[in-house]
Amino acid sequence: MKPIARLSAVCLALMAVSAPALAQTEIQWWHSMSGALGDRLNGLAERFNKSQTDYKVVPVFKGSYPESMAASIAAYRAGNAPHIVQVFEVGTATMMSAKGAVVPVEKIMKDAGEKFSSASYVPAVAGYYTTRQGQMMSFPFNSSTSVFYYNKDALAAAGVNKAPETWPEVAAAAAKVKAAGAAKCGYTTSWPSWVHLENFSAWHNVLFATENNGFGSLKARLAIDTPLHEKHLANLADWSRKGYFSYAGRTSEGDAKFFSGECAMFTGSSAAYANIKRNAKFNFAIAKLPYYTDVAGAPQNSIIGGASLWVMAGKKPAEYKGIAKFFTFLSEPVLQAEWHQQTGYLPLTIASYELTKKSGFYEKNPGTDVSVQQMIVKTTDKSRGVRLGNFVQIRDVVHEEMEGLFAGKQDAKQALAKMTSRSDELLTRFERTARE
Repeated sequence: MKPIARLSAVCLALMAVSAPALAQTEIQWWHSMSGALGDRLNGLAERFNKSQTDYKVVPVFKGSYPESMAASIAAYRAGNAPHIVQVFEVGTATMMSAKGAVVPVEKIMKDAGEKFSSASYVPAVAGYYTTRQGQMMSFPFNSSTSVFYYNKDALAAAGVNKAPETWPEVAAAAAKVKAAGAAKCGYTTSWPSWVHLENFSAWHNVLFATENNGFGSLKARLAIDTPLHEKHLANLADWSRKGYFSYAGRTSEGDAKFFSGECAMFTGSSAAYANIKRNAKFNFAIAKLPYYTDVAGAPQNSIIGGASLWVMAGKKPAEYKGIAKFFTFLSEPVLQAEWHQQTGYLPLTIASYELTKKSGFYEKNPGTDVSVQQMIVKTTDKSRGVRLGNFVQIRDVVHEEMEGLFAGKQDAKQALAKMTSRSDELLTRFERTARE
C-alpha cells in the first residue's frame, strides 16, 4: 500500500473510532455528594454511560448543598448552567418559584415519551416535590430521614442494654456513658435544625410553620415558639452544660463524631449509614427517633431530607431527551433497591421497597428499615414536611440562635423568639418576591 493510501486508511479508521464519541450528547450533572456516597453517585453515571452510546452523563462535585445551589443559580444567570443540579430539600420552594429557570420533570419525561408516574413513588417523597396544582417539579433522587444511631459496645460498657426510646432515656444513657468513661461524649447530632426542630415537630405531630408548614401558601410563618419546643431546647442546653450532649456543627459534622467512637449516640440522616458502615470500628445499631411520651399522638412520622434533581432551562431538545433517558435509568426498581441498600437513603419507589423486603435485606441488616417504618404511615397536615421560601437562610438563623443558646448567651425561650422573628422577616420577603 502506498504511503498516501496507508495514511488515508489510518485517518478513516480513526474517524470511524471517534465518530460515536463525537455523536454523544453530554449532560452535566452538578452534585454535592462526597465520600462513599460520591463513589456511589459516580458509579451510577458510569453505569448509565456504559448502557448506551448516545449520551454521556458527567457528574461534577460542586461542594456542599448550599454551595452547589448558589453555583447553579449563578451559572444560570451567566448563561452556562448545568443540565441537572442536585438541590437539597430546603431549596425546593425557592426552585419552584424560579419557573423560568427550571423545567418540570413531568414535562421532560412526557415530551421525551418516557414512562413516568408520580404514583409509582413513595407518597411522602413525591408529594414534597409536587406543586399544589399536582405537577411534579423535580426528580426524587436521594431522600433520607432522621434516625437514631447508637454504639452498642459503648452503651453495653455503660450498663445500657437497649436503645433509648425517649429523650429522658437518652439523657440517662448519656450520663451513664460519661460516668463509665465509655466514650468522650454521650450524644451528638448532625443537621440540628432538621433533626431537633423540623423532624422533632413532625414526630410529635405539631407544626413547624403555619399554612401546613408552607404547603398551603406563601403566607407561612414559623410556629415553633411553643412550650414543647422550649422544653426540648432547654433540655439540650442543660445536657450540653452537663457534658451529656456535644454540639458538632450545622451540617453533617456529627457523623464523624459518632463513627470515630467519640460519641456513643447520634441523630442524623439515614444516609449516614454508608459512611458509618465504612468507618465504624464498633458494633452499632439504628433505632427510631426519641420522643416525649407526654405529647399526644407522638410519635407520628419523620420527614424527608436529602435532595432531588432539577432540570435547568435553556437546553437543546436532544439534551432533554438524554436527561429523560437517564431519569428512566435511575428509576429502575433493581437499581433503586440497590441504591437504598448501599446508602441508607429511602427506597423512593414502592417497587424498590418491595424488592428489598423480598430479598431478605432487612432481616440480614437489622435497623436498615427504620427509616422506612418512620415514613410509611399516613401523614397529617402537621407532619407532611416543611416547604418554606428562603429556607436555607432560615436554617442559618435557627443554627445561629441555637449556638447562642449552647454558649449560654440566652435561654431557650429567648432563642425561639429570635428564631421566629428573624425567620418571619425572611418569609415575608420571600412572599413579596416569589411567584406561585
